[in-house]
Amino acid sequence: MEATEERVREALKAVKYPGFSRDIVSFGLVKGIAIQSGAVTVQLALATNEPAVPRAIKAEAEATLRNVPGVTEAKVLIDIHAPPAGAGAAGVGATRIEGIKHVIAVASGKGGVGKSTVAANLAIALDRTDARVGICDCDIYGPSISLMFGTRERPAATEENKIIPIEQYNLKLMSMGFLLDDTSPAVLRGPMVTRYTQQFLRQVEWGELDYLVLDLPPGTGDIQLTIVQTVALAGAIIVTTPQEVALIDARKASTMFEKVNVPVLGLIENMSYFISPESGRRYDIFGSGGGEREAKRLRVPLLGQIPLDISTRESGDRGMPIAAEAPTSRVAAEFLKIARHLRETVG
Repeated sequence: MEATEERVREALKAVKYPGFSRDIVSFGLVKGIAIQSGAVTVQLALATNEPAVPRAIKAEAEATLRNVPGVTEAKVLIDIHAPPAGAGAAGVGATRIEGIKHVIAVASGKGGVGKSTVAANLAIALDRTDARVGICDCDIYGPSISLMFGTRERPAATEENKIIPIEQYNLKLMSMGFLLDDTSPAVLRGPMVTRYTQQFLRQVEWGELDYLVLDLPPGTGDIQLTIVQTVALAGAIIVTTPQEVALIDARKASTMFEKVNVPVLGLIENMSYFISPESGRRYDIFGSGGGEREAKRLRVPLLGQIPLDISTRESGDRGMPIAAEAPTSRVAAEFLKIARHLRETVG
């Protein structure tokens, strides 16, 4: 059987990028395939500062190619580039979004830790520091930013076919929630999800912004990998709760960003404690000290501890995040502290 470029490319799909379930072909690392009398030469392009990564890829790719019918010799050449600041490890094409100074991803290893609440209030707190801010809801399957900001307005488009973001509380917003009815599920396959994510980031008329906050879906799936592969991020913030089951997943999220050379700006411990409105007594409902210990283990700052607060939940359900509705509250003050720290750190 003769070796063909199609068979070689298909075989290379079995070679995973170290630390990920995604392969080097779908990451766009394969730049050329040459075949001559059964001798195969594959050219890869890779952006990483970790010497172990290209070594591992080369060894696995060459071993895989030797098992392809018709291949008598296999050679993998890797062109290694230093990644730009904030760009993903596989993100040779990771670039800045026009008009935006800093893109900050808000992530979590699991759902239910209040990541979208944190993203929404953090964006408002950044606006209170006189920054120009937008927020992009990258959770295509489970969008919630439209609900949290209390608007179902439909986006319009410019003559150049760019989406005009919704404006609320002095922020520019984009979410799949603006495109769906309340009960309509986003039933999309992987390639469509990637396409929508890119449209929300690249085809929205964001204008000039100091910060674009990305509310990522929970976990470490295709949307996260698409973003770190194509967008130069200033950094990522990991949201967790104090209990160990959430911290385990926070570690996974942090490890993902480390592997793709995106700096983790810090950890935010949400639902950190509860203050009884009657007695003023503090209750550590989900345990205590977990966020602080994990931040030390990851060697990143503990940016803040957000209390479990009834008014925060109520204001979010009303479509007015607590940082906007009650700017002098304990919760709003904590978000403002985090925002000022980010401005000092990121610029």
